Amino acid sequence: MNILFAASEAFPFIKTGGLGDVVHSLPIALSELGDDVRLVLPAYRDVLASVDSLKELGFWDLPGAGVTHRVRLLQAHHDGLADYLYLIDAPSLFDRAGNPYVHSDGFNWPDNAERFTVFSRAVAQMAKGIPGTDWLPDVVHCHDWQTGLVPAFLSMAHPRPKIVFTIHNLAYDGHFSYEDFTRLGLPPEWWTPDHAEFYGGLSMLKAGIVFADQVTTVSPTYAREICTPEYGYRFEGVLQHLGDKLSGILNGIDLDIWNPQTDTHITKNYGVDKIVEAGNNSKADKGKAGKSKAGKSKAWVSAKLANKNALLKKAQLPKSKAPLLGFVGRLVEQKGVDLITDMLAELFAATDAVMIILGSGDRLYETELLKVATKYPSRLHVHIGYSEDLAHQVEAGSDMFLMPSRFEPCGLNQMYSLRYGTPPVVNFTGGLADTVIDATAMAMADKTANGFVFHDVHADALLTCVKRAIKSYQQPEQWQQICETAMQQELGWTSSAKKYQELYKK
Repeated sequence: MNILFAASEAFPFIKTGGLGDVVHSLPIALSELGDDVRLVLPAYRDVLASVDSLKELGFWDLPGAGVTHRVRLLQAHHDGLADYLYLIDAPSLFDRAGNPYVHSDGFNWPDNAERFTVFSRAVAQMAKGIPGTDWLPDVVHCHDWQTGLVPAFLSMAHPRPKIVFTIHNLAYDGHFSYEDFTRLGLPPEWWTPDHAEFYGGLSMLKAGIVFADQVTTVSPTYAREICTPEYGYRFEGVLQHLGDKLSGILNGIDLDIWNPQTDTHITKNYGVDKIVEAGNNSKADKGKAGKSKAGKSKAWVSAKLANKNALLKKAQLPKSKAPLLGFVGRLVEQKGVDLITDMLAELFAATDAVMIILGSGDRLYETELLKVATKYPSRLHVHIGYSEDLAHQVEAGSDMFLMPSRFEPCGLNQMYSLRYGTPPVVNFTGGLADTVIDATAMAMADKTANGFVFHDVHADALLTCVKRAIKSYQQPEQWQQICETAMQQELGWTSSAKKYQELYKK
């Protein structure tokens, strides 16, 4: 099938979160399964600087907020994506430094409504035919609110491709004013509760949901959760009305980038085999395989320790046998950062654990964490900002990974942690519930346990769960079983890509 992916970001060109990883990896997985997948992004300054062989295919004059924009369609080249990367070039809207959505002062770009309306108009034009080619998409797959108007614009085209709209995080809905709606010249008939109007404003996310043929989100549990008032952000009624038009497909991770056996960011590579190799059926072979497996198990344990010591040294924390806890993520309420800050003093008093935190976000959380790090300089290291090197090193060098999110549509870091044999400590929600199996007595007995789960969004519940994980860490045989189970999980994109194929065919 011909699939056109439309998104506002994609790794490695520009990325602010998990959306960028998905839009990079899923098209590659679909291509490997035989689909012809093309990707279109806004021509941000950073994107233009990271590609080569730019070729102009055509242009359109498209309405914005009271002005007409000359919008060029560019074809770009980047290794790994062949020549099927397209860029929507409107310099007055996208040729800016830094974050694609917010100004350096942390506030949204004031013309975001216009920027992504024009982008959506251009994508809808592409979907009717790419200038100079005979390629037409069977399906247009749109991602998050920035592409929410694409299904709406395509609804006016006949014939038109089918449309899949994926919600990566319902908390961000692209909500704008009625004044924006009118200034952008959007069809008046869209201003109804059945279409794009949402509590007196324009919701681009709602437009995507309403006008798409199928709506997906990034884990089965999150698909159920967003139909409830607790997680629905007032969209629960709209989503309940979808019925079987809504489904959840769990994200995968890029097994080439997040691979402890080949990762160039870490000090020592490691891994464990899932099963004895095919053909080793004799007793002699089984004996050899068991011995080999034991050897590999010992090797990964020592490799993890080498990565831990290197990480402690980099963070200027004393070398120690104490459990090392890691956190990588946005420092915002959603991620449960306040649960971590609220329990750290008691954790440090009750255990010898140390912790490394990497992230940025809410200034209040940043300030509070730096204050705690000053109080406990030998127990806590806080790195404000982001570092790809350090993110990989935290996954490989930590003994356990904290992810106490209040809600988590899918979550990728817990899957990176599983891959690196770093058991996650998570809240039972969304994709965390779909990927992490608590180390209960029953799960340990049947060797399915791969992490630790708590069920109450409170600092005391997180602390109790961390203490339980530390107690398990102090029993090496039990801990190694959990780590090996984690490393043997199926976390790649192939299975999920097949489910998307089934959806496209449907």
